[in-house]
Amino acid sequence: MKSKNTLVSFILVVVYLVGVLGITFNFDERFVLLTPINLLLSLGLVFWTHPNHYTPLWKLAALCFSTGVLVEIAGVQTGLIFGDYQYGPVLGPKIWGTPLMIGVNWAMLVYCAGSTVNRLVTDLNIWIKAALGAILMTLLDVLIEPVAMELNFWNWEDNIIPLQNYIAWFFVALPLLAAYFKLLGKTSNKVAILLFILQFLFFGILQL
Repeated sequence: MKSKNTLVSFILVVVYLVGVLGITFNFDERFVLLTPINLLLSLGLVFWTHPNHYTPLWKLAALCFSTGVLVEIAGVQTGLIFGDYQYGPVLGPKIWGTPLMIGVNWAMLVYCAGSTVNRLVTDLNIWIKAALGAILMTLLDVLIEPVAMELNFWNWEDNIIPLQNYIAWFFVALPLLAAYFKLLGKTSNKVAILLFILQFLFFGILQL
C-alpha cells in the first residue's frame, strides 16, 4: 500500500505541475480541454488508494455524483441555487446545460475534504466535522471561481460571482460530508489529502 501511495502521489504532483505550467505559459489553447481527463484520472487514482472496503466508497461516490449533477442542473436552469451562471465547453458533454464531469468533481472534493478533516480531528460530532469539511471546500471554491471564469469552465452573469454561490456550496457540501463520515467513519486517505492540497495550490497559483 505504501508503494502504491508513493507512486500515485508522484503521478498527481507531476500531473498538476504540468497543468500549472501548461496553462500559465499557454503551450496550446487546447491544453485546458484536458481538464475532464485530469478530473477522471485524479478521482480514479485517489479511489485506487482508498485504504478500506470499497462498497461504502461506491455508495458515497454515487451519492456525491448524482447530488452534484442534479443540484447543478437545477442551479443552471433556475439560477436559484448558486446564482445565474452557464457552463462553457471545457468540462465536456452536458445534460440540460450541465457537464456530467461536475459530478466527478463533487465526488472527488467531498472525498478529499472528508479525508483531510479526519486527519485533523477524529472524535468530533459528525455534523461538526461535516461543517469543517464544507468550510474547506468553500474556501477552495473561492480560489476556483476566478480561474474557472478565465478558463471558460463556466461564466457568471455580468462576470460577478455572487455570495449566494459560496453559501450554496457550503450547504450542498455539508450533507455530503456528513454522508462521508457516516459511511466511511474515520477513514483518512493520505493521497486524498495530497490531492486536496494540490487543488489549493493549483488554483491559488493560477490566480497569481
